[in-house]
Amino acid sequence: MSDLPRKAVTRTAKLAALPLGFAGRATLGLGKRLGGRPADEVASELQARTADQLFKVLGELKGGAMKFGQALSVFEAALPEEVAGPYRAALTKLQDAAPPMPARTVHGVLAERLGADWRSLFTEFEDKPAAAASIGQVHRAVWHDGREVAVKVQYPGAGDALLSDLNQLGRVARLFGPLIPGMDIKPLIAELRDRISEELDYELEAQAQHIHATEFAGDPDVMVPEVVHRTDQVLVTEWMHGVPMSEVISGGTQAMRDRAGQLLAYFLFAGPARTGLLHADPHPGNFRLLVDDGPAEGWRLGVLDFGTVDRLPDGLPLPIGSALRLALAGDAEAVHAMLRQEGFVKPTIKLDPDAVLDYLRPIIEPAGAEEFAFARGWMRAQAARIADPRSPAHQLGKQLNLPPSYLLIHRVTLSTIGVLCQLAATVRLRDELREWLPGFAEGDEAESA
Repeated sequence: MSDLPRKAVTRTAKLAALPLGFAGRATLGLGKRLGGRPADEVASELQARTADQLFKVLGELKGGAMKFGQALSVFEAALPEEVAGPYRAALTKLQDAAPPMPARTVHGVLAERLGADWRSLFTEFEDKPAAAASIGQVHRAVWHDGREVAVKVQYPGAGDALLSDLNQLGRVARLFGPLIPGMDIKPLIAELRDRISEELDYELEAQAQHIHATEFAGDPDVMVPEVVHRTDQVLVTEWMHGVPMSEVISGGTQAMRDRAGQLLAYFLFAGPARTGLLHADPHPGNFRLLVDDGPAEGWRLGVLDFGTVDRLPDGLPLPIGSALRLALAGDAEAVHAMLRQEGFVKPTIKLDPDAVLDYLRPIIEPAGAEEFAFARGWMRAQAARIADPRSPAHQLGKQLNLPPSYLLIHRVTLSTIGVLCQLAATVRLRDELREWLPGFAEGDEAESA
């Protein structure tokens, strides 16, 4: 309790300072670049300075600032290369690191949640955290039965800190707009804020993780650590080895990149179909590539952190697969009718079905190919097309609506595509869609697209 109020004031002050430097130095310059003007209009020194200010502040803070940074990091591939360069290293750090909680604080939480004799549950416990996240940190330990485990301990006061950070970020959300072209930052922050109570409850997280661990037990492609012990603020799970996805992105071989990309696509669509849950925090810090001495086809995807999930008891909605299939088949009228029926086109909005199809075609290109080479350049082209106010795609996009029931699905899909582009992976996406996305395989019109 002693220094929490002082820390809260410091956190608020740091966040409040963001608009002062960032608005003046970066918003105008980055906006010019993303609008298609010459790159030399903004000096590289300004890029580096802006990156240093923005991401250093986000990285130093726990709670909402770091969670926002993690959510933003998967869209780094959408930035023009000359802008993305200074940001990439700072973004990667946000995915896996944060200032550690003192050992005495960790011990206090463990004593409160596991009992005064908490040490008897472990034969070994490392005080130095192995990883840190937005609301807690992970310690490596050995459970009393000899299993290596990960002990996730929630920061004291994490809920208040998370809410305070996100409220503050919401007030300056417009300043972040130029970072991610075509993306409205405010709904992202609002969604993160709305899910605070769920993410703070480790017992809910344990339930979601156990469901996945049970379903994927023995799966040749995906591995989810089983839950060993749980309370509302301490979660003990089996330890998982593997290469962090951020390392695969920064230095992995092409075989590693392609395998990781294929597995990510598989888990995105197979997960909801098999468990009724959508893993809703797909940034690289939550994935590992389990590489062994065998061929790449035998490597598995390790999945962590089930604190945020979307509950989809029937899997992904049927209209997504149906609309995608119809769009690949070129049936503009049917696609338009389905989008209107699902609320993507409001009753008062009049749109040309052919224009809607033209808007969608470049975005859905990966679903129509036998295999698709995801790349930063492709994602940058999509982002620039939608962000440029002079583009017909920009004008049409402004008239589309995102129904609340599709908000999380949209963000998770877009985030996963962002990671695939960071990986520069060649992926057989259509294979996964046919197998797991309801409505997509009917008729297989994609064959003739």
